[in-house]
Amino acid sequence: MQQHQQQYYLFLATLIMIRVALPTTASAIPRSISTSPGETISKNHEEEVKRVWRKADAVCFDVDSTVCQDEGIDELAAYLGVGEAVANVTRTAMNGNARFRYRDALAARLQVMKPNHEQLEQFVNISKPKLTVGIRELVSRLHARGTHVYLVSGGFRRLILPVAELLGIEKSRIYANEILFDKFGKYHGFDTSELTSDSGSKETGKPAVIALLKKMYNYKTVVMVGDGATDVEASPPADAFIGFGGNVIREGVKARAKWYVTDFDVLRKDLDHDESDIDDE
Repeated sequence: MQQHQQQYYLFLATLIMIRVALPTTASAIPRSISTSPGETISKNHEEEVKRVWRKADAVCFDVDSTVCQDEGIDELAAYLGVGEAVANVTRTAMNGNARFRYRDALAARLQVMKPNHEQLEQFVNISKPKLTVGIRELVSRLHARGTHVYLVSGGFRRLILPVAELLGIEKSRIYANEILFDKFGKYHGFDTSELTSDSGSKETGKPAVIALLKKMYNYKTVVMVGDGATDVEASPPADAFIGFGGNVIREGVKARAKWYVTDFDVLRKDLDHDESDIDDE
């Protein structure tokens, strides 16, 4: 019983996107993975996701460890000189309370960092986004097909804006968190009305963003691509989830993904699949 409880707490902690995993070198990672512990994901399931991918009206990408190689909040914490302190908050959450939601974790880490407006702007100005290999080409291919591309993240909008600019993604297609400041530019919390400020249910986080996009724009087919547990939980309402392990492989995500890739070129080349193979039901 105790063992089950520990496993349950660990699973809930992953939902707050506190990522504890060892990076794997590109040479050691196969280009496409389609197996999970305990069972083999059928090729039919993978093909089903591929058909959805090829006809997607919109694709939502996670940012940290997916579109970008690093984790924005960790980089900002290191810049502010509180990297280890923020890591301690991470460990506390991982070892502690099943009620410790993503919003709680975000608040706790920001309370340690307390970035003022000037510090945030300085960090953005001196930092260049570390884009994952192949993401530029993939986004360009999606745009050429007329597919709408969104960045949906539990990170901070101000850190993601330069990423969107590099990829040619409109600012209005960023869904992320907003750090708040008082009239003196001092840290004043974060906007809890943002859907991405929490997770763990279909009414918050990435599921809520995708449901909103479908309602607003009448998308028939939306795909979520990402490396973490909060990306997995986005489907449904996303019509398909594609796991990405090009920067970090998370075994729990890999096990739940019907299609798991470690190279964005795999996704880009699949878009060139003969249109006659697409099932336009």
